[in-house]
Amino acid sequence: MGNLILNLERYVRLSADDRSALENLKSSPLCEAKARSDIVREGQKPTVVRLVTSGWACRYKDLPDGRRQIVGFFIPGDFCDLNVYILQQMDHSIGAITPVTYLAIPPDVMEKLTTTRPRVGQALLWHQLVESSVQREWLLNIGQRSALERLGHLFVELYLRCRAVGMARGMTLDFPLTQNDLAEATGVTPVHLNRTLQEVRRQGLIELRGKKLTILDLEQLKQMSLFNENYLHLDHEGRQLDAND
Repeated sequence: MGNLILNLERYVRLSADDRSALENLKSSPLCEAKARSDIVREGQKPTVVRLVTSGWACRYKDLPDGRRQIVGFFIPGDFCDLNVYILQQMDHSIGAITPVTYLAIPPDVMEKLTTTRPRVGQALLWHQLVESSVQREWLLNIGQRSALERLGHLFVELYLRCRAVGMARGMTLDFPLTQNDLAEATGVTPVHLNRTLQEVRRQGLIELRGKKLTILDLEQLKQMSLFNENYLHLDHEGRQLDAND
């Protein structure tokens, strides 16, 4: 649960009891999904809250002709929609990119957690607000940024998210996304994505080799992609809450 706690402590200072309550979520059923399989499909009825504990997954929408748009990525410590069980059916799909393990948390467990541990509830609210902020930024990417800017922006975002939960080693992180994944996330064709990726490499901004991404010049990559990290709310604005019981 370390990734989750690191994730939530970006927003709120958690007490020892808060962290213990989060650790108790491990008693929920642990499920596995094979790489490139669906965890839940659009149209199915959601019944649990899913918390990724290992692996990478994505949220996506597809069209009847098979075209797919990735609209979000999940890494360990991410919830796949906190309140989705309220819906009658899923309006999007969640797919595993790598082998994924996740906790299937019953809704009543989450409701009890947020009721009895108000700071955890506050942190989860921040988590949801940041997810909405990321979706707005992705919409801006598709609507206004060039393909080069979109790809650079995605590299920076994923690096900062992984670094925040201890998944980056210096400027390097495990990066299981294929060029096809990147194309579906940035809204370009695979051919265009390949050309764009070569340009980012040519500028000496990143190295992508053996499923590892290394950011060679973070500040220049941010500048090139017009990156403003305020939408990720990494500045601990919620941490003014007193964590003393």
